[in-house]
Amino acid sequence: MGIEEYGGGQGPAPDVLVVTTNDVPGYRVEQVIGEVFGLTVRSRHLGSQIGAGLKSMIGGELKGLTKTLVETRNQAMERLVEQARARGANGVLMFRFDVTDAQDVGTEVCAYGTAVVMVKE
Repeated sequence: MGIEEYGGGQGPAPDVLVVTTNDVPGYRVEQVIGEVFGLTVRSRHLGSQIGAGLKSMIGGELKGLTKTLVETRNQAMERLVEQARARGANGVLMFRFDVTDAQDVGTEVCAYGTAVVMVKE
């Protein structure tokens, strides 16, 4: 699909390259497929809520919540990549996350961007 050489020296190149920029140096956008997104909502369990409440009184990182948010963001991004791949894209440009509270029961994370087909110039 055209990005097989792009890997930046960090292991094998992904089949869907996700970037926060409007373009990728050395590549041109051959086709804009459109918006893609990955969405997930995670609830916090009671133990982490109690721990977070106590920690907020004395300060410091909320490690349990940090771990949950990282896992949630990764899941949303995986879903975005799956959707892009299913639509024939090999890249997602202008990638962003949106994080909101979901009616006090958890955290909603949406990963979104523009799916494209890129080719090496």
